[in-house]
Amino acid sequence: MQQDILVNWSPQETRVAIVENGAVQELHVERTLERGLVGNIYLGKVARVLPGMQSAFIDIGLERAAFLHVADVWQRQPDGEPPSMARSGQVQVPIEKQVFEGQALMVQVIKDPIGTKGARLSTQISIAGRLLVFLPQDDHLGVSQKIPSEQRDALRRRLTKLVGDAGGGFILRTNGEDASDEELAEDIAYLRKTWARIREAATRLPPPALLHQDLSLLQRVLRDLVTEETQTIRIDSQEQYAVLAEFGREFMPKAAARLQHYKGERPIFDLYNVDEEIERALGRRVDLKSGGYLIVDQTEALTTIDVNTGGYVGSRNFDDTIFKTNLEAAQAIARQLRLRNLGGIIIVDFIDMQREDHREAVLAEFRKQLARDRVKTMAGGFSQLGLVEMTRKRTRESLAHLLCEPCPSCQGKGTVRTPRTVAYDILREILREARQFNPREYRVIAAPKVIELFLDEESAHLAGLSDFIGKPISLQSENGMSQEQYDIVLL
Repeated sequence: MQQDILVNWSPQETRVAIVENGAVQELHVERTLERGLVGNIYLGKVARVLPGMQSAFIDIGLERAAFLHVADVWQRQPDGEPPSMARSGQVQVPIEKQVFEGQALMVQVIKDPIGTKGARLSTQISIAGRLLVFLPQDDHLGVSQKIPSEQRDALRRRLTKLVGDAGGGFILRTNGEDASDEELAEDIAYLRKTWARIREAATRLPPPALLHQDLSLLQRVLRDLVTEETQTIRIDSQEQYAVLAEFGREFMPKAAARLQHYKGERPIFDLYNVDEEIERALGRRVDLKSGGYLIVDQTEALTTIDVNTGGYVGSRNFDDTIFKTNLEAAQAIARQLRLRNLGGIIIVDFIDMQREDHREAVLAEFRKQLARDRVKTMAGGFSQLGLVEMTRKRTRESLAHLLCEPCPSCQGKGTVRTPRTVAYDILREILREARQFNPREYRVIAAPKVIELFLDEESAHLAGLSDFIGKPISLQSENGMSQEQYDIVLL
């Protein structure tokens, strides 16, 4: 499998597309004025402690207070085991006994603010390097679960020697599996130096203060997105190519070797029609090659994906038609989740299949495609209603939330009231006003379609109301108004 990474850079926005075998698989967008906060370390101030919710609101200098749950409050483990292992069997100390209002607290963002929710925090600090993750409060030495178990013990022994007695816990990342002792030692030194700088800033700055900012998307391309399959990383800015090459030579020489400056006349995203993919990823309907299609609906609580056969008539056997559509949909859905960066609870409604072996094959294909995702996913089996429930970890806004906003006319409902519904609302409102006030005349200001209706099909009802209240009613069309907007002016 050939993978290419395309980077489209401008002063206001960095866009990254991961392309596998000619098809766009992932999109990452970072705007200079709206950089994500995950990984940032702050000196915050406890604003409120809520014992009933076992959580606290922390002021870290953002528009909304950030949220700290008791499960994310770090506690030293007796045997130096990792906190995730210890948490499951350990009785939590109530949050009101661990933090108090007005307290200065060092915290790290583990989830960006999404919608109306503030950022989610942890008091467990972790600093990611190229090969290792540093846990300054712990003494645990771990190895990524993705590395084969037979290699882990040897790697842990090597890490123990390199870390020495200076303290702090480390987790070896997947891309550190083949690293030399020298490379690992350099990463350990870099991470300890970064932590020393953070601690020094925490003693010097008053809360709320930003102590450490995670790498930009451009730098994270080298740290997080490059894999063994990556052939090239092409970037269309000469200046940023030079900056990234220098950063790569110092911290990620292996990844930096794949960097290329794209000098083509066509915009880099035109090579694989990435902008068209972005356009499609913002729509509800996704067409499948077979003629079937998906309908993707994103709500505040969950995302639903409905699979339809559409015009697919490729097989004489109806069961086979459904099976082949569902198989293709399983691949397309996994790709759409990555493209759109959909997170949280996701409900997939595959077309009903009668045969158990077909259901198992579709589920196996779906799980196989989800396994390629760098974000943690978990899929259950078919429910009694024939639905597949799954979750995908949500750490940042989806593509639609990042690039779009609710329609000012429908306020995100997806529908607007018809001109006739609005016209009848206006007639009722005039009658209500007539019982309270005694003006000379009523003037209705509304959208052109509503005014046209009053002049045509609803003219008799308008005239009847005018006679009933004994006052003239005049009409004024306003192009700038949405279909649901209107004003009734008392003259």
